[in-house]
Amino acid sequence: MPNHTFAAADLGATSGRVIVGRVGHGVLDISEVHRFPNTPVLLPDGLRWNVLALYQGILDGLRASDQVDSVGIDTWAVDYGLLDADGALAGQPFHYRDSRTDGVAAREVWPRVPAAEMYRITGLQHLPFNTVHQLAAGAGSAQLGSARRLLLMPDLFTYWLTGSVGAEETNASTTGLFDAHTGTWSGTVIDRLGIDAGLLPPLRAPGDPAGTLLPHVAAHTGQSPGTPVTTVASHDTASAVVAVPATGRDFAYISCGTWSLAGLELDAPVVTEASREANFTNERGVDGTIRYLRNIMGMWLLEECRRAWSRQGLPAGLPRLLADAARARPFASLVDADSPEFLAPGDMPERVRAYCRRTGQPVPHGQGELVRCILESLALAHRGTLRRAAELAGRDITHIHMVGGGSRNELLCQFTADATGLPVVAGPAEATALGNILVQARAQGLVGDLPAMRRLLTATQKLRRYTPGAERAAWAAAASRMAVVRGSGQPGRTAVE
Repeated sequence: MPNHTFAAADLGATSGRVIVGRVGHGVLDISEVHRFPNTPVLLPDGLRWNVLALYQGILDGLRASDQVDSVGIDTWAVDYGLLDADGALAGQPFHYRDSRTDGVAAREVWPRVPAAEMYRITGLQHLPFNTVHQLAAGAGSAQLGSARRLLLMPDLFTYWLTGSVGAEETNASTTGLFDAHTGTWSGTVIDRLGIDAGLLPPLRAPGDPAGTLLPHVAAHTGQSPGTPVTTVASHDTASAVVAVPATGRDFAYISCGTWSLAGLELDAPVVTEASREANFTNERGVDGTIRYLRNIMGMWLLEECRRAWSRQGLPAGLPRLLADAARARPFASLVDADSPEFLAPGDMPERVRAYCRRTGQPVPHGQGELVRCILESLALAHRGTLRRAAELAGRDITHIHMVGGGSRNELLCQFTADATGLPVVAGPAEATALGNILVQARAQGLVGDLPAMRRLLTATQKLRRYTPGAERAAWAAAASRMAVVRGSGQPGRTAVE
């Protein structure tokens, strides 16, 4: 079987990449051909994505690639662009970290669809920036009033490449407008909230054809006319979970990047009241699977610290910071990574210090102390989230797969193994791009079902195993402390341990 070549446009919160993968019999390798920044723009009316620059980055990446057999796009979730009657983009899309959705759920959404009923229908974790809350925040605006289509970010870029309109289901499942049981748009939620159902495009499944490159796109990029664009698992976490190199069912995963998405792969959603109170989400995966997980703030905290230090002229290289953190005193200070004060861009080192002051803990001053505080706190969040997920889903966990960029962070991987008491298998770091490419390859008949894709990953990708250390009592004590810290940091909040 000859090798085939696929292009994955993988857009994250801080950068985008076009990665080319080769797939054949026993072959799965990738190379990055183009990387470009993803820099939001603060406009007078809020924080927006610079989607034109991102689209240009995709085109530049395709132009830098050799001829490919297919193209697939994945991005972050929840954000969207609005098309007018002419099919033109009506303004730059809002960024999910914009503050306009603060308090919208309680004011505008839950009075019409109570939170408990919303969860029973959608199975979706409450986050202030979910698409349904963004639409409620924009109700009555001229931009939304004139819109004829709503396209989630990967669907918007696919539309510009092909002229074809659709909504990929793994991403649609993050909106708060999708029925977790039927796998369709929820007429109940849409009708109760007064949303124009015509805004929402037809749904597509991973592997469905999305169209072919438009003639001017093919000419601009140098790709062949008629090159297919394949619908992949376009929510980047869904693509990352495809690339979890698991061989059974008793695993948990952490897709670790800007966010840590920690959870389980299930056959059916868990929409109990206990699950809602614990704020777990049920999102679609490939082949009808359910990604049962919680969002944890993730490496965002560390990356924002590094940006702040770089602006101040301080050392910000990751190897040095991790070496300093390894030497810092264990468990000196802990933070709730999901505290709302850490959501927006800004001076993250000072926010962490302020949190520690407010909760009566030693204030980390050196960079190593601060990095250790963040990484230990994330590991404890992983521990609490996965233990609660296993309890709510009735699933035993014997090991954890950590994929994504965070899997390169040896200190975080070891801390996660130590905190959970479970072995951690780290890698692949480029899980999202690999999952994207594997779905494209399957659409062309090169690989089989999800287990077959994972077997190919296991055989071809470099993985590293971390064994829990002997400090279990210390981590258990830190978890108990974290519950107290969360309670004092966010009055009324219940810790998940």
